Amino acid sequence: MTLKPWPTILFSMKPFHLYLILCLTVPATNALVQDLSIKDEIVRIANHPKTVNWLKKVRREIHEYPELAFEEFRTSALIRRELDEMGIEYRWPVAETGVIAKVGTGLSPFVALRADMDALPIQEMVEWEHKSKTDGKMHACGHDAHVSMLLGAARILKNLQDSLRGTVVLIFQPAEERGGGAARMIQGGVLENVEAIFSIHTAYLYPTGTVASRPGEFLAGCGVFKAQINGRGSDAAIPQRSFDPILAASASIISLQNLISREADPLDSQVISVSKFHSGSTYDVIPDSATIGGTFRAFRKKSFSILKRRIGEVIEGQAAVHRCSSKLDFFEEECALIPPTINDERIYNHAHKVSVEIVGEKNIHLAPAVMGSEDFAFYLDQVPGTLLLIGVRNETVGSVHPQHSPYFTVDEDVLPIGAAIHANFAYSYLINHT
Repeated sequence: MTLKPWPTILFSMKPFHLYLILCLTVPATNALVQDLSIKDEIVRIANHPKTVNWLKKVRREIHEYPELAFEEFRTSALIRRELDEMGIEYRWPVAETGVIAKVGTGLSPFVALRADMDALPIQEMVEWEHKSKTDGKMHACGHDAHVSMLLGAARILKNLQDSLRGTVVLIFQPAEERGGGAARMIQGGVLENVEAIFSIHTAYLYPTGTVASRPGEFLAGCGVFKAQINGRGSDAAIPQRSFDPILAASASIISLQNLISREADPLDSQVISVSKFHSGSTYDVIPDSATIGGTFRAFRKKSFSILKRRIGEVIEGQAAVHRCSSKLDFFEEECALIPPTINDERIYNHAHKVSVEIVGEKNIHLAPAVMGSEDFAFYLDQVPGTLLLIGVRNETVGSVHPQHSPYFTVDEDVLPIGAAIHANFAYSYLINHT
C-alpha cells in the first residue's frame, strides 16, 4: 500500500474534512477556520428551502392573528410551540406574555437576541391571502417578521449547539409599541448574566438584502405629556370675568416652542410637538378648562431629562400668569418614558462585521440618527448592545410603505437574512468572548 504525501491528501480532501483536520491539528488557526466554516453553515441552514418555507409560514400565521400590547397570548403560544418542536427550553410567562429561551451550554458568556411581538390598532388595507383576520389590528411595524427571524436563529443555533461556547438568550418581548414591554422584561430577569444584546428592526427605506445602523446616538428618547389647564369660564362677551384657559393653553404652546428655538443647542436635536388641543363646546362661552398634549424627543439623555422638566415649568408658569392652574401627566406608569437608543460602539462593530459576512460590505449602510424611538433602549441602558435596521423595500411585492401604514408590507425574502445575521452575531460573539 502506497501512502500519499500529506499535501496531496490535504488538497484532495473535501472542505469540511479539511476543516476538521485543521481544527484538530492547528489550534492557532482554529478560530479563523471555524468562523469561516460556521458562517457558511449558518447561511446554508437559513437559506435551505425547508427553512425558508417554515419562516414564511410562521410569519404569516402571526400576521393573520395580530395582538396588541400585553395581549399576545396566541403569538406567545406559537413561539412556545416552535421552541418545543426544536427541543429548546424556555421560561414563560414573563411580563404577562413574554418568553425567554436559552440555547447553548448554560454557562457564560451569555449573549441575548431580542424580538418584539405586538401589533398595532390599525385596520389592514393590504389585500392578500394572509391579511389580518382581526378587525382593527395589524402587524404594521414588522414585528411578525421579527419573531419569525428570531425563531429562525433559534433553529440555526440549535443545529450548532454542540459547538456553541456559551449561552444565547432568546427574548420574545411584548408591548414594544406601548413602550413598557422591555422594562417589564428586564424586571423579569431577562438580562441576568447577559454581557451583550442585539436586535433587528425592519426598515422600508432600505432595499431587501441591505442593513443599516450607526454607533452611538441612533434613535431619540421619547415621551408624551398631557396638561389640563383649569381656569374660570364666563360669557365670551364678558371676558374680564374669566380666567381664560384657552389663552393660557395657547401661551403655553408658543412658549414650549421657544424651548427648542432659544434654549436647546442647535447642534443637539430636540423636538416638542403639541398635537392635541381640546376645549369648549360652543362659540359664545369661555370654558372652564383646556387640555393640550403632545410628544417630546431628544438624542441625549441629559437633554431629554431637561426637556421634560422644562415642559412642566413652562406650562405651570404660563397657567399661573393667566390666573389658571395646571395638572400635568407624563403617563410614566402606563407608558414609560423611552430613553434614547444609544448603540455601543464595540457591539456595533461586531454587528457590522457579522452583517458583512451575510450580505456583503456593499450592502451595509451608515444610518442617520432619526427622531423615532424604540424601547430596545431600555436594554441598552443596562448592557452594551446595538440595534440593526434590516431592509425590506421591494417594489415588486409592494413593500414600499412606511411602518404604521395600513399598507405596510414585508418582503419575506428578508426572513432568512435576518435569521442568519441573528445567529451569526450570537455564535461569533461567544467564540470571540470565551
